[in-house]
Amino acid sequence: MFYVGPKTLKRFHHLLVPVIFLLGTITLTVSPETPVSAEPSAWRNLEKGLELGIFQAPKKSALGDSLIRILRADTNYFSLRLLNATSKDQGKPRSMKNWANENGLVAAINASMYQKNMMSSVSYMKTRQHINSTWVSKDKTILAFDPTDKNLPLVRIIDRDCEDFDKLRKLYGTLIQSIRMVSCQGENMWRRQTKMWSTAAIGLDHQNRVLFIHVRSPYTTHDLINMLLKLPIGLKQAMYVEGGADAQLYINTGKEKHEFIGSYSSGSREHDENTFSHPVPNVLGLVRLKK
Repeated sequence: MFYVGPKTLKRFHHLLVPVIFLLGTITLTVSPETPVSAEPSAWRNLEKGLELGIFQAPKKSALGDSLIRILRADTNYFSLRLLNATSKDQGKPRSMKNWANENGLVAAINASMYQKNMMSSVSYMKTRQHINSTWVSKDKTILAFDPTDKNLPLVRIIDRDCEDFDKLRKLYGTLIQSIRMVSCQGENMWRRQTKMWSTAAIGLDHQNRVLFIHVRSPYTTHDLINMLLKLPIGLKQAMYVEGGADAQLYINTGKEKHEFIGSYSSGSREHDENTFSHPVPNVLGLVRLKK
């Protein structure tokens, strides 16, 4: 593991990328205070069907690096897997890193916010084998995958204003309900607000690739959605899954590892100093498909 201070990173930034590619597996730890630059629309291939994009947010945040990190996965090479602490084979909440490494996931992100019992999702959540929450809330979006028919889309975000959820829910083995960010019409569905936080979100682009989105720097969700729609990522739909210090994204391809964690949340943790990966009960993972 390498620690790179702010002055060193700024001075030798042009040398770091070639060094990383020469050395192979490297975990680069950057302190919250370290300024990190990124070229706009800079997608980097991690392996076939998997890319990491680091984008400078169009609007600078009051704290942190103002970077939007997006993991993009092609469903021809990766499938999704929902893991729950309430299922017998799992049993307890874990950090995103531990969820991924203990279950052979290439990447993992929050699947949803959770209730006060620290185990159940705030809205409907199920797999073929396990039901985490039976509560169908008023929220408009449901991530659906594991179709019952091979002719169906492998992954979709059901928008209840545009589609018949009661019909579609019977066609998919795994369903995760959460808060709509971008509608089926490509519109920002979040009202303007003053509160802001770190964010984890899940989206689909116009090629139906899965997007795991993580933003540590605090933004209002309305502003963040507007920025995501402006980025050259082809965002089609998106849903919010977590905020604040619980918002996490972990990647482990075997050749490189990345751990992104949140910090700021209006009214509770108003700083950019969190370095602790909080245990969370429900995660969405990426699994390599065997070819």
